[in-house]
Amino acid sequence: MLEKARAEGLVDLEVVDAESARGSALVARHRPAMFPLILLEGEFFSAGRLPRGLLSRVLGVTRVRI
Repeated sequence: MLEKARAEGLVDLEVVDAESARGSALVARHRPAMFPLILLEGEFFSAGRLPRGLLSRVLGVTRVRI
């Protein structure tokens, strides 16, 4: 879903491997119970299943298409 939002120009998406040095630091800081850990503007947004409705509202779009 996020890949599609990126393709439509709604988000800039960066995927970080949780086992990389940067990924390990993010996991240590945010302590997600599940993956994926999703940050918006560097701040925790969600972990695990992506809340599409909330993401749509935060992005200011009517609906995020999958």
